[in-house]
Amino acid sequence: MEPVLLIDDDIELCAMLEDYLVRHGFAVTTEHHGELGLHRALTEEFSIVLLDVMLPGLDGFEVLRRLRTTSQVSVLLLTARGEDIDRIVGLEIGADDYLPKPFNPRELLARIRAILRRSAANRQSNEGRTTIKHLSVAGIELDSGARTAICNNVELDLTNVEFALLCALMESPGQILTREHLTELVLDRRFNPFDRSLDMHVSRLRRKLDDAAHLGDQIKTIRSVGYQLAIPVVHSPGSAGTSSHMSRES
Repeated sequence: MEPVLLIDDDIELCAMLEDYLVRHGFAVTTEHHGELGLHRALTEEFSIVLLDVMLPGLDGFEVLRRLRTTSQVSVLLLTARGEDIDRIVGLEIGADDYLPKPFNPRELLARIRAILRRSAANRQSNEGRTTIKHLSVAGIELDSGARTAICNNVELDLTNVEFALLCALMESPGQILTREHLTELVLDRRFNPFDRSLDMHVSRLRRKLDDAAHLGDQIKTIRSVGYQLAIPVVHSPGSAGTSSHMSRES
């Protein structure tokens, strides 16, 4: 059984989720206080942490900040907050995904399984059991075997989702990838037009590219369609310009 740590101060909700998840093959440990949950997350082995944002003591954001200093355990944020900024903060700190309350337990189960599949695929790549990809596009070097991405000689510190997103874009440079395709490929779930998590991951990846080599505009937003990794186009001598980015924004 996959070990899950649930940190939430809603005792009734925890009891319901524990019963539901146990019936689907998970071993659930619950904590109702931020500091106690953080201690367990740091001292015990879990496949994933389900972390509520509104907690007594340390709130979920602070728990996640401290957890990320030493642990890369998968984290799914559970939040009753509806503002995009709160979700952006969670993803920036290092959450793998978020799920706003109230939610259907089946949706939670699907999110957990998707995150665990991504984690398993990442471990397999690191252990050399899958085909190793070496990609080089527009000054960015990606090695899926070593799980490294280097831009302008700076190694990027990417989450699993950001790494998968960059890999998908680099595999199809100059091509427009729809939000539907990227959501299914990178987040491992069906596209929902009201779900902004993919856009947040793209924004975060853009920022990291810009910090490394001022490549914040490398990933183009194609309005109402999706995203595109722009690639340099070198003009022949005597042309009007020296270089530009190839994109088909509409």
